[in-house]
Amino acid sequence: MTAPGRRSSTFTRLLRHGFTDASAAERRLDSPELALVRDDPVLLEALGATADPDLALDGLVRLLEAQPAPAARRELLDTVIAAKPLRDRLLGVLGASAALGEHLARHAGDWQALVTYEPRDLHPGVEEFERGLAGADDPVALRVAYRRCLLSIAARDVCGTTGIAETAAELADLATATLRAALRIAGEEAPEDAARCRLAVIAMGKCGGHELNYVSDVDVIFVGESAEEDGDETEALRAATRLAARMMRICSETTVEGSIWPVDANLRPEGRNGPLVRTLSSHLAYYQRWAKTWEFQALLKARPVAGDAELGAAYVEALSPLVWQAAERDNFVADVQKMRRRVVANIPVAEVERELKLGPGGLRDVEFAVQLLQLVHGRADPSLRSGTTLDALQALAAGGYVGRADAGRLDEAYRFLRFMEHRIQLYRLRRTHLLPEDDAGLRRLGRSLGLRADPVAELTREWKRHTGVVRRLHEKLFYRPLLDAVAQLAPGEARLSTEAARERLVALGYADPAAALRHLEALASGVTRKAAIQRTLLPVLLGWFADSADPDAGLLNFRKVSDALGKTPWYLRLLRDEGAAAENLARVLSAGRLAPDLLMRAPEAVALLGDGGGGLGPRGRAQLEQEILAAVGRAESAEQGVTAARGVRRRELFRTAAADIVGSYGTEAQPAETDQGPLVDQVGGAVSDLTAATLAGTLRAVVRGGWGDTLPTRFAVIGMGRFGGHELGYGSDADVLFVHEPREGADEREAADAANRVVAEMRRLLQLPSADPPLLIDAGLRPEGKSGPLVRTLTSYAAYYRRWSLVWESQALLRAEPVAGDEELGRRFVELADPLRYPAAGLDEDAVREIRRLKARMESERLPRGADPKLHTKLGPGGLSDVEWTVQLLQMRHGAEVAGLRTTRTRQALAAARTAGLVTEEDAAVLDEAWVLATRVRNAVMLVRGRAGDTFPTEPRELAAVGRYLGYGPGHVGDMLDAYRRTARRARTVMETLFYGT
Repeated sequence: MTAPGRRSSTFTRLLRHGFTDASAAERRLDSPELALVRDDPVLLEALGATADPDLALDGLVRLLEAQPAPAARRELLDTVIAAKPLRDRLLGVLGASAALGEHLARHAGDWQALVTYEPRDLHPGVEEFERGLAGADDPVALRVAYRRCLLSIAARDVCGTTGIAETAAELADLATATLRAALRIAGEEAPEDAARCRLAVIAMGKCGGHELNYVSDVDVIFVGESAEEDGDETEALRAATRLAARMMRICSETTVEGSIWPVDANLRPEGRNGPLVRTLSSHLAYYQRWAKTWEFQALLKARPVAGDAELGAAYVEALSPLVWQAAERDNFVADVQKMRRRVVANIPVAEVERELKLGPGGLRDVEFAVQLLQLVHGRADPSLRSGTTLDALQALAAGGYVGRADAGRLDEAYRFLRFMEHRIQLYRLRRTHLLPEDDAGLRRLGRSLGLRADPVAELTREWKRHTGVVRRLHEKLFYRPLLDAVAQLAPGEARLSTEAARERLVALGYADPAAALRHLEALASGVTRKAAIQRTLLPVLLGWFADSADPDAGLLNFRKVSDALGKTPWYLRLLRDEGAAAENLARVLSAGRLAPDLLMRAPEAVALLGDGGGGLGPRGRAQLEQEILAAVGRAESAEQGVTAARGVRRRELFRTAAADIVGSYGTEAQPAETDQGPLVDQVGGAVSDLTAATLAGTLRAVVRGGWGDTLPTRFAVIGMGRFGGHELGYGSDADVLFVHEPREGADEREAADAANRVVAEMRRLLQLPSADPPLLIDAGLRPEGKSGPLVRTLTSYAAYYRRWSLVWESQALLRAEPVAGDEELGRRFVELADPLRYPAAGLDEDAVREIRRLKARMESERLPRGADPKLHTKLGPGGLSDVEWTVQLLQMRHGAEVAGLRTTRTRQALAAARTAGLVTEEDAAVLDEAWVLATRVRNAVMLVRGRAGDTFPTEPRELAAVGRYLGYGPGHVGDMLDAYRRTARRARTVMETLFYGT
């Protein structure tokens, strides 16, 4: 036993050397196995230099215990103490890898594999590893030999003899040798199969790219042919499939020595549903006709590694041209970026902050960015065609495709993250990319990376720094060189050629790359503060423009806004400093014509896009009306008053459109699962309130201009149709009725004349030529239609409705709601309308038949010639008309007894009908979904085209922009149209049951 005083001294030294459990370490050192060397300072120093001294000491004791005899134990100890290279290698491995420590304890003589320290041993290749595996003739022996080879790789790694790139390449070479050995064993087990076929194994992924991890699936593709020129191809493929499957099992199966790694063939054509082995011609046919963008991206790393070398080389030669044509595919960049977003979205929320590989700022961000650039520019520049990420990044920097400084920072970050990944996997030899959660694991990881002062804190700080670098660079990597190419601020720096810049812009979806380069030059050239800020903003903005259906329009509109506001001090500061402003502006400028056109008329409205200052939240009708009436009150004439009202309307339409666009630009490819009803209601309510406030301002301007403060008659505007229902779209006309009532003592003829002059002047002023979206007021729903007077007294309305009104006029009154003018008169008009629209006795059968007849007649007569009925959002099957007439029939039949039905709003009435049991929950949901979708399509058409429309655009870019608004990413326009038809078809079925009773 050790004396207490000496024990205390040893305890202190152990703590100083980095042991965390000094008491246990002291007991280990007192064990018989270490009796001869427990006080040797060299040993303690060497243990203290490892990632985990406790783990290293424990592994050393277990290794000594496993030696077959005392002499072997003494030989091991003497060698460890005397030979520094072996000491560092052995203890370094034991301190970094519990799994390799367990292997050494099971195979006590394998430590001898670490003795050799010759120059030829520093960077072994496939042939050296093949020699190391040569004696392995069965799966168990292959695993033991594989781990023995892995020992030497890990030793060079932890001692710093090799860097991360060399270590990854050695691991890939060892995997190559292992695949060859496994195929050899499989062939020896089934010599007839081996003789019947030619089989080539193509490495993919990190193995193919010579950058493998310690523990990773080894991705492969198999190519097979008959061994004889005229042999039976079917039989040859069956034999090749049996060999390939056996080879995979030899590597993947768990034995008493564990497994090596899974061999994954799911990157093959058709994935796991496709045949395991195909002929070269079959592979070629698939990639020519059916392959998706990501499959060509995967082929970047394809490399023949085992089996028939000639066939493997022929495979790569045949498919390589297709890889370098991939960037010419429609939506190429969008497809690649969408795949990246999908990967991130699938990470469990609890793991995102610990994910080294797939999380934001992780390894995959670097790899995807590099591969994207390779595919775009590798067509014309063969120097970029490396399957190894760091080599490709260096080539991109050398060619000016990536800025050298950015490339250097990415290289450093990527190496650091790969070091972390390797050390995490080496510990247990398990496939993981997650940072440890426990302090012990973080401490071991930090020390393995050379962080010794405060390993946990230093590791966390460095990891966050590097992921932050990647996060900032991986997107702008694609765009920054475009600015360098036009700004020309660093003459000695390699930069994109004009042709390469155009290639990149075309890949991003720009139809006119020459114009885009001119815009970039105008925005970013020069040494002014404005140009410097633009060079900071544009890499991010270009990415958002590229995410739209019309990047050209986004960039052009941004230049126009910047030209208009370039000298305004707050403009660029807003975009630079407020997180949401720049992205919101990019989305708005590239989503269509309406919002940019509104913004060009009032560029200062950019301020609404920021985080503060009111932002994009809708303003209430009272607030809008107050502002417009105040502006009208300051005007010197009615024309100036209406111009002021139009100015407010323009700004508020932009606010509403921008909020709509920003709210709609969200998750792709899941639109049916997203309830857009609230957004539709917000748009409808905001546009309707704005229209009402504008009419109130126009009315005030007309009265002030002709009569001063008071008309000789009370006057009110009644909203009808979608206006009265708070459901106006951007391009909707405002359906109205005008009502007046002479003031007490006023001459009725004079009052009527004043009312008619008010209506005429309101219509004239609102129709004055203007670049603003038109506000057309339509009084076609008045009694007697176009043949009747534009304005009536309340008494006249009452007399007409009592004697002459038809059922359609009662139906039209369902949406009647006062919107401007005399509030008391408006309220009395509603009281007049209620008995007509909600008859106490409901509807008799004659009235129901008449409504049905009118609906059928409207469908047959009003649908535009040549329009596809199935895609017409208003009059087509399952469109707005179907839903609204169904709801309105329920309102007229049951409104008298069901209070909830007494509303002008379609969705509220439908919800009330469902609550009252008049419609099943399922049917109500179908109708509601169809109504919301049709309304969104109409809003989208107006936003995209700048003019109203009831059906989908036919121009491809406009159709794609509508799809993007509705949540369908690039290439999914067909899915959008199919979804609309499907939704409308279901609504039509429900409508026919509820409305026609069929």
